[in-house]
Amino acid sequence: MFSGIVEEAATVVALIREKGNLHLTLRCSFTNELKVDQSISHNGVCLTVVSIEGDTYTVTAIRETLERSNLGLLEVGSKVNLERSMLMNGRLDGHIVQGHVDQTAVCRSVNEADGSWYYTFAYAFDREMAKKGYLTVDKGSVTVNGVSLTVVEPTENSFKVAIIPYTYEQTNFHQIREGSVVNLEFDIIGKYISRLVTLGLHPA
Repeated sequence: MFSGIVEEAATVVALIREKGNLHLTLRCSFTNELKVDQSISHNGVCLTVVSIEGDTYTVTAIRETLERSNLGLLEVGSKVNLERSMLMNGRLDGHIVQGHVDQTAVCRSVNEADGSWYYTFAYAFDREMAKKGYLTVDKGSVTVNGVSLTVVEPTENSFKVAIIPYTYEQTNFHQIREGSVVNLEFDIIGKYISRLVTLGLHPA
């Protein structure tokens, strides 16, 4: 379980493909605090640490993860947003994030706005999936590359988010350009509500 508050943008130092899997080795400032079997969110994807060497560690993404996320597009030198799992005795500063990416989206525009930035993202819209909560709502929460954000001006298949300077610098948002592919996780609470309504289990 995560909160969508990114700790650091780590650097990819090696990528090794093995059949349908991709082994990603990254360097970050808190590698010495990690342990094998620990879960970490990478651009919003929950992956398990499989090895640690010096100031780098390695995780493995399977074929399904690569098909559903942007991890397969990473290159050596790419920045990846990291978040360790949430402490149950801590504050939930973002929103409830599972680390299960639903689909990708494409950045359609980046507009500077008096020191901050507005990003517009478009994603493939599926009406049946939308009925299950796979959609965005105005002022609702969405996770983009593992970052908990508030939705602005949603349409059927797009939305905007506002990025402050701190988030811009501390995450990989400073590398996102028009045409960049990002990972999306829709709000789990919205999915549960949609499921209850579909099953007719909402309160009378």
